[in-house]
Amino acid sequence: MAKKVLVIEDDKDIRDAVTLALEDEGYEVISSDNAKILKQLADIAPNIILLDNWLTDWSSDANGQQLSKGLKTNPATSHIPVIIVSAVSNIKEIAEAGLADGYLKKPFDLAELAAIVKKHA
Repeated sequence: MAKKVLVIEDDKDIRDAVTLALEDEGYEVISSDNAKILKQLADIAPNIILLDNWLTDWSSDANGQQLSKGLKTNPATSHIPVIIVSAVSNIKEIAEAGLADGYLKKPFDLAELAAIVKKHA
């Protein structure tokens, strides 16, 4: 059975590229352009979450760092690896503050993407 990757990324081009690349690697990919999908986490049961730090989903007051911290401090979801994805220069600090399992700095190449997902999924 293929491992599931949940991709939360508001940039359609990046979301589509990540989805295609990971599907080519044999993963089942569920993707969303906003954080509302986290309400379905129990049904999705992902092996890993790739979470954009700056979502333009204004229905949520939280950024990726805050969402990650919420996931990692919740006993029901703390076991799911979270990788924060962002172009900001201080992404390492953002990931650490969000208790994320790792980070991926944009722009990234597909080999980097595959390696980090394989490491954590």
